[in-house]
Amino acid sequence: MLQPKLDIHPIGVVRTPFKSKYAAPRQPASSSEKTVGVITLNERCNFEQALDDLQGFDYIWVIFWFHKNKNWKPRVLPPHGGRRKRGLFSTRSPHRPNPIGLSLCKLIDIKGRTIRIENPDMLDGTPVLDIKPYIPHAESHPRARAGWIDESNEQSTPLYRVVYTTEVRKVLREMEPEERREVENYLTGLLSRDPHPHMYRRIKKSDEHTSTIAVKRWRFMFTIEGTTVRVFGVAHSTEKGL
Repeated sequence: MLQPKLDIHPIGVVRTPFKSKYAAPRQPASSSEKTVGVITLNERCNFEQALDDLQGFDYIWVIFWFHKNKNWKPRVLPPHGGRRKRGLFSTRSPHRPNPIGLSLCKLIDIKGRTIRIENPDMLDGTPVLDIKPYIPHAESHPRARAGWIDESNEQSTPLYRVVYTTEVRKVLREMEPEERREVENYLTGLLSRDPHPHMYRRIKKSDEHTSTIAVKRWRFMFTIEGTTVRVFGVAHSTEKGL
């Protein structure tokens, strides 16, 4: 049965330090550095009154729109789900039939129509659809099963140590500071958990001993030596970075 269309309008926008997907953490609590996001609600909508009493909550749910994502697939390869595709609805993939995101963020303070949150995982300029308070007694279930994630390496400590040769370090130092942080954090985060070939992670086997990972406009070459990943080479690519 054909469902009627829904009219959804953003109530505001969130500003964060993250300009690309390589910089944004995968979840609000996964960032190793403390960051601050600022939600500014639309004016002339009485949102100042709507925010009354929210200051008393430690955490809020931020419902938002993945405004840079266009397509979706029914089965996806999660970053930490091995090399097995999973049903989309069992994942937190940002590519969804309706690109709606849901993040639990620590509330710092509220001033007028402005809300400051800690450790957001949204890209800068993300449209905000709604805000709701987090209620621990109703929403916290620490013993709940997490399906295939319980068996994955998502919650485990990193299995590999990532090292960079002097030549690669030199190239990283020559990047703009913001890009360098994005690239290095992304590389270390992925390779420390699973450096093996994976379409989603854009890791390909070059030969028997060498693999390549694509990050933005860069291609990094590395080898796996026991529990150490040695990144030894880097080159530009003519392909458009994702």
